[in-house]
Amino acid sequence: MKRLLLVTGLLFACFANAQENSTKPSFAVAKPHVQELDIPQEIAAKFIQLELIKLDKYNVYDEFDMAEVIQDSSEFKTNCFGINCLTRMGRKLNVDYIISGSFDGLGNKIAISLKWIDVKRGELHMAMVREFDNQEMEIQRMVEVMLKEMHQLPVSKELITRLEFKNELITSNNVGRINNSGPRLGYAFLVGDMYQYARRPVNQGGLDIFPGVSMIGYQFEKQYVGTENFSALLEGIFNFSGLEQGIFIPSFTLLNGFRFGKAGWEFAFGPSFNLRKINQGFFDSQNSFGKGADYYYSDNDWYNYAQQNYSTDTNYIDQWGYFYPPTPAEASGEDYYFTDQYDSRGRVQLGTTWVFGFGRTFTAGALNIPVNLFYSSSRNGGMIGASVGFNVQKSKKNINR
Repeated sequence: MKRLLLVTGLLFACFANAQENSTKPSFAVAKPHVQELDIPQEIAAKFIQLELIKLDKYNVYDEFDMAEVIQDSSEFKTNCFGINCLTRMGRKLNVDYIISGSFDGLGNKIAISLKWIDVKRGELHMAMVREFDNQEMEIQRMVEVMLKEMHQLPVSKELITRLEFKNELITSNNVGRINNSGPRLGYAFLVGDMYQYARRPVNQGGLDIFPGVSMIGYQFEKQYVGTENFSALLEGIFNFSGLEQGIFIPSFTLLNGFRFGKAGWEFAFGPSFNLRKINQGFFDSQNSFGKGADYYYSDNDWYNYAQQNYSTDTNYIDQWGYFYPPTPAEASGEDYYFTDQYDSRGRVQLGTTWVFGFGRTFTAGALNIPVNLFYSSSRNGGMIGASVGFNVQKSKKNINR
């Protein structure tokens, strides 16, 4: 009796399941169009089939159910993506619905379009297009999100957040990476030790010039970050100063610049490298030796002065008769010591300064006109001035590939 009841129950369950399946709408999945992605059409179709089956709302035809109909008709094998072709395929298969679409890789995103056709009516039942982040390994999850949304079923917010395309601020078409180069003209006033060096007489190792110099050079500019309202720049400037006064001061400046807003306001800073002449010397700030306040002595000048004035002083002659000149501090009683000083008679060495610049770039079409104020600072002096130039936007390319 128990065995009879068990068999009867199984038969009833099978009948009920068959009855339920017979009431479910039938669904076929046609091969979607796939472009710029590595997955084959068959795999894309399989993803749709699997997610439809998980919904448990349809009798979903698999590729084996559809094989005979597709093989008998050449139009169904390739390029069957339109509503009319899909409707004919659905009627051949005798299904209620058929779905297809497209999977497109578009740069840094994946666009998926699903097209759900009502076969009996021969019309579009529903369509959806979504853009996702370029995570090709997660295409099945993308299909899951779309099918659930089409059926108004809840979707995990975390899953949507992980897959969604972040439409972040990127370089616009008229910003991009820009390569601008052009000449620069300017004028700078010398301050601190450089002012003193410029005004010092030639016989004291100075330049004996007006403490202002013209500047002519060439700037190379490279933009490495760019958005609608911000740009980060790498700038290199070769510069020659003082040519109008018969002196030659070469320099190379490397700047990191930031440009803000559409008005082109800019702030830049970085090191500058130059060639300068340096000697050991001191300044007689108290006029201890009678040649005037702040008279400059190089080490050689001091030796000659001491030889003239102290060579007969027995305090500075050793037992063998050799003259040892006193130091400036010994001779004056002041804190006079030899230190590195600008001296046109000295040795050439590499010098460094730190440059700060602020300005604005005016534009007229492809022409850029930068106007800048700058300060070049060294240990005890520097230069303050302004420069103007022009450059033409020669080339640009989008920084996002």
